[in-house]
Amino acid sequence: MARAVAFLGSINVGGNRLKMTDLKAALEDAGLAQVATVVASGNVLFDPQGRSAADAEALIARTLSDRFGLDVLVTVRSRDEVVSAIDNNPFHGEGEDKFVHTHFLENQPTQAQFDTLLADHAGRGSEKLALGERMLFLDYGDGVAESKLTGAFMERRLESRGTARNMRSLKRILEKMEA
Repeated sequence: MARAVAFLGSINVGGNRLKMTDLKAALEDAGLAQVATVVASGNVLFDPQGRSAADAEALIARTLSDRFGLDVLVTVRSRDEVVSAIDNNPFHGEGEDKFVHTHFLENQPTQAQFDTLLADHAGRGSEKLALGERMLFLDYGDGVAESKLTGAFMERRLESRGTARNMRSLKRILEKMEA
């Protein structure tokens, strides 16, 4: 895997405060190369140096736990997977980039789990949803702040943890990956 990105869930929200300089130093100490952070919300670019995505996820999760006492989702994606998260999002180009998200999932939900999410969300809001490969595509339409489509709501139905990034953030991350 060439340059990769680790999306960390719940960093600098909900009490999980972490300085990006401290995160970068910890991951370099753990053996990752060319570590850089993008925005202060848990986006880490790095060279996996031959590690698989699963091995890199485990290393980063262990480092976060050992060094900072944080138990958060870590999902590692390649440049091509970030491109897919943008290009395959059916709502990209329709809604505002700040409201159109890709929710990176730990596991691939079944169609039945996704159908349960859709059924349970019916009538709760105007958000649009579509299922991808280990991704959930969302258009929050009127904004994220007032949405009842929370991470916990989705996690229970999909039986998979996830962390979301909007199109603005993903485009910025992709630019940095390609630099």
